[in-house]
Amino acid sequence: MQRAIDRALPALTFLAILLFWELVCRGFEIPGFLLPAPSAIAVAAADFPLSQWWGHLWATLQVTLLGFFISILVSLPIAAALTNFRFLSRTLLPILIVIQSTPIVAIAPIIVVTLGAGLMPRVVITCLITLFPLVISTATGLLATPAELIELSRSLRASRAREYFQIRLPFAVPYIFSALKVGITLSVIGAVIAEFVAAERGLGYLILFSTSSFKVPQAFAALAVLVTASLLLFRLVVILQQRLFPWSLPKGG
Repeated sequence: MQRAIDRALPALTFLAILLFWELVCRGFEIPGFLLPAPSAIAVAAADFPLSQWWGHLWATLQVTLLGFFISILVSLPIAAALTNFRFLSRTLLPILIVIQSTPIVAIAPIIVVTLGAGLMPRVVITCLITLFPLVISTATGLLATPAELIELSRSLRASRAREYFQIRLPFAVPYIFSALKVGITLSVIGAVIAEFVAAERGLGYLILFSTSSFKVPQAFAALAVLVTASLLLFRLVVILQQRLFPWSLPKGG
């Protein structure tokens, strides 16, 4: 019973917030172009063609997943290099910090002008916003390996590749999945920012187009779809960790 209550509590809290939102909008007669009620958002979502919903959702998911997977493929070798070569940690890490410190909104138009208005600049923007936390968390996990295990592997003349794949990398798995959970949500943010700058499809583009046309309930409906997609992607990463690396979960997780 307690477990059922714990699982139902977030949904009940969310429903209570929606009910309060609805009552405030109706009680104070707030105009729909300022703050639409949840019922108006639901009507706008139902009126929008389902085929267009799928088209915009797929456009956003395509950019999100491509940027996310590319950032994974790039971040793992970079993290290994940073932990293995002191020279790279002193030269490459400051560059990554500069990239992370630069507001992505400021450089997104420059990337679009440089790479064009196709899919590539949106994927690059998404990758840039996701790369840094993946690199830092992976490098932290690789360095968190107990020193006695490293000394034991070297005393047994294990190769550097075996040291990384059989000792360091398993210790880094919890850190990597922590970064993946953060990174998948950042990928959605990066995709939306890219769609704000240059896109003809996508949920970010739909939000921008709807607000510019004063279709605020439709914009809120697109935002709800975007949040739902982000939560499902986050849950997918959690499920992958539970299925593939259950030993990496914290106790009770």
